[in-house]
Amino acid sequence: MLNTVKLSLQSNVVQGEGNIVSEMDGEKVMLSIHNGKYYNLGEVGGNIWVMLKSPILVSELIELLLSEYNVDYSKCKAQVMSFLELLTREGLIQIKEAKEK
Repeated sequence: MLNTVKLSLQSNVVQGEGNIVSEMDGEKVMLSIHNGKYYNLGEVGGNIWVMLKSPILVSELIELLLSEYNVDYSKCKAQVMSFLELLTREGLIQIKEAKEK
């Protein structure tokens, strides 16, 4: 089933089920049970994957990364959004619109 929710800064993102992740030479690698593909998430992508263990707003994810890495906001946002869109296309994460408080 395709996810039709558009990714935004106010989207909640969380790891999808059916992925086996392990560490190899300091980087996270993943096997998707659903599509039978392997992925090298790299070091930063692996850190993002860990942050996606529990639902998190995309904006909060970006803020966490800004506090951890020396990168400007616009570059961080663009790269995070691109990475999350790739994970979405591959069916590796779930996206839900943030609920109003």
